[in-house]
Amino acid sequence: MQSISLALQTTFAELIERCLDASFDRDFDEQGQFVKVTSKAREYWYFQKYQHGGRNRRYVGPVSEPEITSRVKKFKELKADFSERREMVRALGQILPRPDGTTGAVVEALWKAGFFRLRGVLVGTVAFQAYAGLLGLKLPSTSIMTQDADFAQFKAISDAVGDTMPPILDVLQEVDEGFKPVPALDPASVTAFINQDQYRVEFLTPNRGSDEHQGKTAEMPALGGAGATPLRYLDFLIKDPVWSVVLYRGGVAVRVPDPARYAVHKMIVSTRRHKTAFAKADKDIFQAGILIEALSKHRSFELGEAMSIAESSGPKWKAAIEQASTALNEETLVLLEKAREAFRKST
Repeated sequence: MQSISLALQTTFAELIERCLDASFDRDFDEQGQFVKVTSKAREYWYFQKYQHGGRNRRYVGPVSEPEITSRVKKFKELKADFSERREMVRALGQILPRPDGTTGAVVEALWKAGFFRLRGVLVGTVAFQAYAGLLGLKLPSTSIMTQDADFAQFKAISDAVGDTMPPILDVLQEVDEGFKPVPALDPASVTAFINQDQYRVEFLTPNRGSDEHQGKTAEMPALGGAGATPLRYLDFLIKDPVWSVVLYRGGVAVRVPDPARYAVHKMIVSTRRHKTAFAKADKDIFQAGILIEALSKHRSFELGEAMSIAESSGPKWKAAIEQASTALNEETLVLLEKAREAFRKST
């Protein structure tokens, strides 16, 4: 697996910062102000603005999140420069993965609609593409091909933020008028949308309850009328996400799962695929192997920590990891064991 130059890695890191700055410029204007609101002993930032004789307040994020609080403090100094960011995207896109037009437009549309501001997380292969710049590696083309985009949010967050996106169908139809809801038993519980080219957009949420919740739509007040499909193991994946950039137009700042958690999660879900879904299971293992190799170079502790958290989550988790390990090649298994050992020695 080839690495990218330090200069490109530095450019990617700078692009993340500038896209985050641009997010604030787009979402908030100088006529309003940021205020702290305390809820259940935790402090959150809200953007407050008086319009039409009334007060409008929008959720921004936890005060404890450094990236958000830093930008709140220097809000008036932030200036987005789209043309410069676009040149950075073009330069990075010569080496790093760029999404197809539909994927890029969908991710950008959801960003503008506030999905990532409302602590949503981009998951799946589109998120995997965004690891190239973060980890400084070139990704094989076979590992980044996709015909869908998946977005996840914790239900507790969706219930608590007191804010919502515009209607999701309207947002997607701004990208492509052909997007329609995937038929559901209850029209009020739509979780996925598809266009005429069979490109699918789906919303997911962790299933932390009993198995009887599996397959039943969760109501998500922040998702603009869409529900979400509850999935087992998703809570592990989207806990403590990180920021990256999708290389589309001027760059789109996105929350993605921690890459170590993504690698371990892919191992687990590869064992949960239906027996007919061999291709998806193989892709899971392939992506996990790539990330294990990349993380073992400079972030072995993080990989070992993610493994430890998953393996201590219960016998089913541990059994799934053991089963998935049999599909990894010997070199990758050695790296995985070294990561485990690095974490054990440090604790």
